[in-house]
Amino acid sequence: MKLAHSDRVIAPAPGAHGGLDASALARRYAGVRAQTMALAQPLSEADCQVQSMPDASPTKWHLAHVTWFFETFVLERFEPGFKPHHPAFRVLFNSYYHGVGEQHPRPQRGLVTRPGLAEVKAYRAAVDERMAALLARAALAPQDLATIATLVELGLQHEQQHQELVLTDLKHLFGCNPLAPVYRAARAPAAVAPMTATPHGWCAVEGGLTHIGHAGEGFAFDNERPRHAVHLQPHALGDRLLTNGEWLEFMQAGGYAEPRWWLSAGWDWVRAQRIEAPLYWRRRDGAAGHAGWACFTLHGEAPVAPHTPVVHVSLYEADAYARWRGAVTGEALRLPTEAEWEHAAQALGAGALAEGNFVDSDVLHPLPLRRASAGTPMQLFGDAWEWTASSYQGYPGYRPWAGAVGEYNGKFMVNQYVLRGGSCATPREHVRASYRNFFPAETRWQFSGVRLAKDVD
Repeated sequence: MKLAHSDRVIAPAPGAHGGLDASALARRYAGVRAQTMALAQPLSEADCQVQSMPDASPTKWHLAHVTWFFETFVLERFEPGFKPHHPAFRVLFNSYYHGVGEQHPRPQRGLVTRPGLAEVKAYRAAVDERMAALLARAALAPQDLATIATLVELGLQHEQQHQELVLTDLKHLFGCNPLAPVYRAARAPAAVAPMTATPHGWCAVEGGLTHIGHAGEGFAFDNERPRHAVHLQPHALGDRLLTNGEWLEFMQAGGYAEPRWWLSAGWDWVRAQRIEAPLYWRRRDGAAGHAGWACFTLHGEAPVAPHTPVVHVSLYEADAYARWRGAVTGEALRLPTEAEWEHAAQALGAGALAEGNFVDSDVLHPLPLRRASAGTPMQLFGDAWEWTASSYQGYPGYRPWAGAVGEYNGKFMVNQYVLRGGSCATPREHVRASYRNFFPAETRWQFSGVRLAKDVD
């Protein structure tokens, strides 16, 4: 079946990573593709094959799917004499694009032992060669080049999302192994300060009219637009992420056993799943406090560090913690809305993003707060995706992209919540203040953490 294309799939974004400069776009393409292969380099074929749960995918599938994206949405439309690399790959490596055709069932991706890893790598290499030839063509009409540039940029942003998924899916896979396999030895940067306690504080916001959503040049997904006005009530935003030590206080106070802190669906989930701690925390015999717990990381098992941001908690857990801590302090604590979060991120500007701990830091784990800045929100970018109280839905005036790529975001706008800020597994250049991640309330396998908020009279 031939894909039905649209001439208005996505409006070109002038200035986005080289704009319409084909040579710059080719260099960016090669760089992002190489980063993906570098993530897979430490893995065996067996590591790349296994699927640990329906929500995760094998590394081999990720490598093939992001390649399928370029073959399907770019080469099929613009390559002269296009022929598919392998006709069966159109179904095997299609994720959820019904406008393209059938898909192999998501929970069964780990059963696809063939093609093998070597053949998937050859598929990547072949598509890369064809993409390089396409971008080097002198005969491309300016309108075609503009559309190609926009689709390629979308494909690269899509691949960067899958770079993060390679790491989070692999962590879940290795976390199921009692041997606690090491993906890669820890590489903590020398600039990290000693792990000292930083008291939790608040950043007051007067409220009033503000604007959120993407504006100006540069790439953004359709769910980040249009930019629009929102009215914020006076509130205060936590000045940092919650830590493992603070989470342990919730656990020691019986937080996971007391239904009054939990949403009804959250309490049902806790009981059904027998949840008693964040994902990847494991009890250590004969020790008390934080020393009584270890956590699995991409560097293997490690002690729970009390001043490191807590991660791998669900929205249900984040909301329950806010209710519990509010009862302890006598305040009506809650999770921030995504508008409150974005307003703070915009005020801090690009400097806060540049300081964040992303995958580029080569740490692959959240870091403790490295410097304090009174009255300023810290750790807004990197370390941990931050749950918000906002349901994932379209902004006023939202329109999904036309064509099959319009399935990218819009059709998931139900039963999901927004997370903001990126994590230690996210590429730095992939994140911006308007970026919206989204997952169901029970999700814990992402590097998801917590920042508190409260209303101010």
